[in-house]
Amino acid sequence: MENPKLVILFCLLVLLPSSLSTVIKVKQGKDEPYVGVNIGTDVSNVLSPAELVSFLQLQKITHVRLYDADDKILKALAKTKIRVIITVPNNQLLAIGSSNVTAVTWIGRNVVAYFPETLITAVAVGDEVLTTIPSSAPLLMPAIESLYSALVAANLHTQVKISTPSSFSIVLDSFPPSQAFFNKTLSPVVSQLLQFLSRTQSPLMMNLYPYYVFMQNKGVVPLDNSLFKPLTPSKEMVDSNTLLHYTNVLDAMIDSVYFSMKNLNVTDVVVLVTETGWPSKGDSKEPYATIDNSNTYNSNLIKHILDRSGTPLHPEFTSSVYIYELFNEDFRSPPISEAHWGLFYGNSTPVYLLHVSGSGTFLANDTTNQTYCIATEGTDTKTLQSALDWACGPGRANCAEIQAGENCYQPNNMYNHASYAFDSYYQKEKKAPGSCDFKGAATITTIDPSHGNCIFPGSKKVSNKKRQVVNSTRSSSAGTVRFLGTPMSSFDKDLHMIFLGVVFCWFYSFLS
Repeated sequence: MENPKLVILFCLLVLLPSSLSTVIKVKQGKDEPYVGVNIGTDVSNVLSPAELVSFLQLQKITHVRLYDADDKILKALAKTKIRVIITVPNNQLLAIGSSNVTAVTWIGRNVVAYFPETLITAVAVGDEVLTTIPSSAPLLMPAIESLYSALVAANLHTQVKISTPSSFSIVLDSFPPSQAFFNKTLSPVVSQLLQFLSRTQSPLMMNLYPYYVFMQNKGVVPLDNSLFKPLTPSKEMVDSNTLLHYTNVLDAMIDSVYFSMKNLNVTDVVVLVTETGWPSKGDSKEPYATIDNSNTYNSNLIKHILDRSGTPLHPEFTSSVYIYELFNEDFRSPPISEAHWGLFYGNSTPVYLLHVSGSGTFLANDTTNQTYCIATEGTDTKTLQSALDWACGPGRANCAEIQAGENCYQPNNMYNHASYAFDSYYQKEKKAPGSCDFKGAATITTIDPSHGNCIFPGSKKVSNKKRQVVNSTRSSSAGTVRFLGTPMSSFDKDLHMIFLGVVFCWFYSFLS
């Protein structure tokens, strides 16, 4: 008879590497890059804090940045596991930079009061201070140091980082990236900032917009490079000094920041992209601010970050990014594009359907596949009639259900009939960008507009019977039901195998 202890020892030796691998995966997961969103509040139909948090959870958004430290939002975020960056507004820099007591009070009121129930990960001190209000630049480092000292006193300095978001305009001669450097007039402040970030292991926050680089260099920077579109080798941007190949503008911008830091002998500070995005609408001077380009940029951005491919200079590290922004801020001043950077309208309906399937569960409006196109409330009857005629005519929407006597004829009004026709066209076009517009007469919604016996084309109810058949398919060989559920993750499989192995070892040693 074999020694049971030897059997158990052998099993542990076999299983231990697998279990360690699983633990390492979990640990590495904490450092994986993420995509967050900025939340502005210049919105007419602003959601309540509770509604906002529910919406973030629905969309699987786990990281947000606020432009203040709104107490109601911070309370609503408690116990949600959503991580948040809060901001010291520019108009508070003078008071905080001039008084340690004010800094302690600010941290106590806006961080200590909510942490750890609300997962505050960082404090952004001002926003683009060095370029928008250069007269306040001398106050920046005193404010940062005072706030950090307050965090140290509260013993939160290792959990909550401090930095300040800067505009890309602080970097000069940015392409090729290897020749980039920080604006020398700002060097004294930037050098102090980088030394602080290095000492406290905090990121350099940068607002990086390939849209503006493209607009300022039309004819030099191709649109495809700005939108992360696939390129042939001949269209890649090449740094003549390093021979590094750049397939997109954002990577080139990030690397130019790294080279600029290297010129100041700083190599251990990572870049956190606190703002990036592309507007979906603009005036005649901004013809590239379109729904299609905005959709393409943000969709490809999400894929690029979650692919964890890094940059040509630092392929081993991928910067996390915050998309600017969650909602269209319709109260923003001109130009028109200022009010059209959002992924969603203020009422939480998507501006467009992001193409991010296959990139995890971030932004569920792409993976639920439950969006509908309906008439915009308040649109005049003449405009709706014209759009309805086009949808049912040249647009080839299926309008049979809104004919007299059919299921969707009632209520017999222009809004109802136009909504059905718009959704029919939208679904027929596979929800392509721009297919739910009709010159502003239509809008996308995540709420199923079906009612009574009237089932809209995009409704789940249309294919329920088919779905039930598929989900109960029987295996002809085994005669058992085959369920089409969510597959196990690799982590679940590892734990499953470890568990089975332990059970086997115990049972075998028992028999021995």
